[in-house]
Amino acid sequence: MTEPFTVAIDGPAAAGKGTISRAVADHFGFAHLDTGLLYRAVGARMLDGVDPVTAAMALQANDLQARDLRTAEVAQAASKVAVIPEVRAALIDFQRAFARRAGGAVLDGRDIGTVICPQAEAKLFVTASVEVRAQRRYQELVDKGTVTSFETVLADVKARDARDSGRVTAPMTAAQDAILIDTSELSIEQAVATAIAAVKDCH
Repeated sequence: MTEPFTVAIDGPAAAGKGTISRAVADHFGFAHLDTGLLYRAVGARMLDGVDPVTAAMALQANDLQARDLRTAEVAQAASKVAVIPEVRAALIDFQRAFARRAGGAVLDGRDIGTVICPQAEAKLFVTASVEVRAQRRYQELVDKGTVTSFETVLADVKARDARDSGRVTAPMTAAQDAILIDTSELSIEQAVATAIAAVKDCH
């Protein structure tokens, strides 16, 4: 395939959309963009004392590999800068250009199917219960050696959900024509297979 084909995958934190997105991209030979990394990169720069709007306007592709953007601190900073309309506006063109590249693209985030790529050929919304998502994130942090508690992680996930779904600009919500995939009771293999089948149906 050489013509553009966009797969938009949205959903809350720790629902599995990143894992699913990478697997879908690998299966179809599409390029993949974790749009959350854009906001994490801006959040990381904000933690360094840089104005978030300035950071967003100056963002370069290599900023996504510049440092560890997967820490809990950076995740919280990313969620905070993501509510700033000027930050979101600065990052839209970057995402839309990536989405329409030749050969197909998978983008995962919070507002891909609703705001960034409302005309995407395939739209998925990946979710799971807040308790399941918190447990996954807690285990991820423990495996990395982070000292925390399940209660702390659960509170963080709930707070992030509230910010993501409650912001005025581009709140996290499923597009009306998105295919819903609830991964609460699914294995990784089952979730990936479900997503691949859904994208095939849109092909």
